[in-house]
Order: sequence, then C-alpha cells, then structure tokens
Amino acid sequence: MNTILITLGDTGGLGPELVVRHFLEAASDPCGLEAAGQGDAGGDSCDIGLRYLLLGPESALRTHLGAGEPFWTRLEAPEELLELGPGVYLFEPEELAGLACPLGTPSVAGGTCAGVSLELAVRLLRDGIGQGLCTCPLNKAMLQDAGFDFPGHTEFLAERLGVGRENVCMHLGGPVLRVSLVTTHPRLRDVADLITQERILHCLRLTAAHMRALGVAGPIAVCGLNPHAGESGKIGSEEIEIIAPALEVVRAEGLDVVGPLPGDTVFHFAARGAYAAVLAMYHDQGLAPLKLMHFSEAVNVTLGLPYPRTSPDHGTGYDLAGKGSASLESFRAALRMVERMVEVREEVRAVAE
Repeated sequence: MNTILITLGDTGGLGPELVVRHFLEAASDPCGLEAAGQGDAGGDSCDIGLRYLLLGPESALRTHLGAGEPFWTRLEAPEELLELGPGVYLFEPEELAGLACPLGTPSVAGGTCAGVSLELAVRLLRDGIGQGLCTCPLNKAMLQDAGFDFPGHTEFLAERLGVGRENVCMHLGGPVLRVSLVTTHPRLRDVADLITQERILHCLRLTAAHMRALGVAGPIAVCGLNPHAGESGKIGSEEIEIIAPALEVVRAEGLDVVGPLPGDTVFHFAARGAYAAVLAMYHDQGLAPLKLMHFSEAVNVTLGLPYPRTSPDHGTGYDLAGKGSASLESFRAALRMVERMVEVREEVRAVAE
C-alpha cells in the first residue's frame, strides 16, 4: 500500500489550515470531493486505498481544528505505518514538540518546522515508508534563518535526495498551462550565464517524460531568452548559439519541440492549447503568465527526483492564515497530482517487472 507524505511547511502560514480543511471535507463528503475532481488522479476517493502521513507539530493542526475531533491517528514512530491500513496519520518530530510558532507572521520557528519536517520526509522516502511527497508552503528566508541553507524546496530536496540541483527541473502546471523552468531562483543578472545546452536538454527530456506519463499530447514550446527571441541575433545571441542547437538535438531524439519563440507571445498560443507545455528560461518569464491564469489551482512538481513531489503553487499566505478564506484548490490539485504520479510510477514498475 502506498503512502503519501505531507509536510505541514511553515506552520505560521496556510499549510496546516489547508490540510485540516481538506481532510475534514473529505471525511464528511468524500464522494462529493470526487465529483468535484478530487478522485480523478489517485483512484476512487470514496475508497482511495492510500495512507497519508502528516509531518509536523500536532499543535498546528489543533489550532485550526478547534473543538473538533482529530481526523488523524498519532504515531509514536513512522515505521508503525507499515502495519496500518488506509487513513490519515500524524508523526510529530521530537524537535518540534512544544515549539511555539506564531500564526500569521514569519518566524524562525516556522522555518524550523518546515526544515525539520522536510529532513524527516527525505529519510522516510529513502526508507521506503513513503512513496510520494506533497509539501505545504514555506518561507525561504525563515528556512535559511533556521539553519537550512537552501533557496527553497526544489534545491533542498535535490541535494538531500542525492540528485543535485543541476539535475532537477522545476515544473508548474494548471488545467491549461504547464511550464518548466531552465533556471529556478538565481538573481536575474545571473540567468544568462546559467542557460546552457546541457541544462536545456535535461529540462526538455524531463518535461517530455512528465507529459507522456500524464497522457498530455502536443509539442513543447521553448522560449527564447531575449526579447523577440533575440531578433535574429540583433538583440542577443543565446537563441542562435545555445537554445536552437539544443532543440536540434532533442528533435533528433524524436521529441516534438518548437522554438525558440518570443516569450511575450508564446503563452497566448499555449493558453489556447497549442502546446503540451512551455519551457521558459527563467522564473518570472514562465510563472507570471501561469499564475495569471492559474493562481489558485496550479501545482509545483519537481521533475528529476527519485520520488514524486508536488506542492501548492502559492506561498505561506500569512495574511490569510487562520481566517478560513484561502482557496483549497491548489493544495487539492497538488495532492491529486502526487497521487497520480505515484500510481503511474507503480504501473511503470509493474510493467518493467
């Protein structure tokens, strides 16, 4: 039986609230959630046959549960899960017991909760206790202030799972737009030096494999780096010297790719279904249009990890935490996606065997 790990993230933010609201609604009307789309990725949500292990401080969940009965079963050790059936379980790392984390504001304690839970999730994935990971939002600055020297989830998991930052690709997908990034969180002034043929090839291959796994057909559009995709070399040479040659390599491998295309027009056509996905050269080039269309429903997927990992495509939302007004859609979509990725992974493994 597969287990989905869920880290509560920065517990001063929206993570614990979204988890509580989602599972309470699922418990009261599981088939209703299926009708709304909850069951379209991981099987029948009325009897999904999965275990969910929440990682983080129990007090954060109780803050949003109020006087209600817990929907989770607390474990004294994560390994207990291997003897248990489907359901929602909680393990509170010893380091987080009694840790005070103020709701609705950044704090080092919130960064500690996120970092410690992530470290534990990595161990559980490696030990075979978890098969997929959904991470609730964290605050990058607070993560670093808490002693975890990483720009964010993507880099943290790549390093801790032994893949290396250069071998993963950040991908975000909504109902229509799906976008991968050649670079993730560098300063804008550093981006051009980080655009290499090797990096483009790696991201294209990972994106194409992800589209095949999801059953999404169509070409992958590739953005240029410069305005107007370099205007035939008049504005910049990266398109001619780096991007176009990389596309020729993957075309020879059988991948359907188009580009390099101007970043200011490619999303117009992508939004109308012309492409399976878009490969953008840097963070805001790809994510500004995606969040314009799918701000409350997109999912962050780390391609290239040895285990499926997803996250809601929004931040900690301190201003909304505890108010019950934040949208659940991105969290639900992230959970559906990791369920689906785990299922596909198991199907591929079964065929290989």
